[in-house]
Amino acid sequence: MDAQDPLRIGFQRGSDVTLDRLQDQIEWYDAKSLSQQRYYKRLKVLSIIAAACVPALAGFAWAPPLTAALGVLIVIVEGMQQMNQYQANWIAYRSTCEQLKHEKFLYLAAAGPYGAAHDKRALLAERIESLVSQEHAKWASSQEQNVTNKADAKA
Repeated sequence: MDAQDPLRIGFQRGSDVTLDRLQDQIEWYDAKSLSQQRYYKRLKVLSIIAAACVPALAGFAWAPPLTAALGVLIVIVEGMQQMNQYQANWIAYRSTCEQLKHEKFLYLAAAGPYGAAHDKRALLAERIESLVSQEHAKWASSQEQNVTNKADAKA
């Protein structure tokens, strides 16, 4: 990313540990959001294409093994989607990234809660860590829910 990148406005690495932490988190959540979005969309397109091929092939005498394979592929792809929660992670990571960027711009403009704050940098650090902790707690909760759902399914 270059200096003109909107993610890097007001940032110069090494100038402040709090801003370094904020920038690192923004970049991490931005990259992870993009990666999860790509996984989700690629797997979803694969599933849609495979599902669309099943009825198109159903009329051919040679097609039953292929349609069965496509059915298996659909189940595997959808299972991976459910297990890894690519769409939910994409949305959660994007939301956290946007919240962090919002905090950054409020801080740089000395607006919102930073306008009247006695120690703007300490407030920024507290708010960054609060956002990251909330996202981590949501992620941990969703992982526990996945484990519970899997255990219930086996019972």
